[in-house]
Amino acid sequence: MTLRDAQEGREYIIQSIVTDDEELDAFLFSLGCYEGEPITVVSHLKGSLVVSIKDGRYSIDKELGEAILVKEK
Repeated sequence: MTLRDAQEGREYIIQSIVTDDEELDAFLFSLGCYEGEPITVVSHLKGSLVVSIKDGRYSIDKELGEAILVKEK
């Protein structure tokens, strides 16, 4: 399942990030978004998602949300 399909308020584990963009991979890693890390969707907005990773909250666009594969914890 992709992060875009995840339910609000539930914690998931990141399985993989499907992108060929090395800069994007590095950016996500700097946020703490990498395989095995817990992630929670705080809210679904019109063109983006608000997610909680570690102690931070971030807004990511839905296209990026589709590139992050998650599984239920």
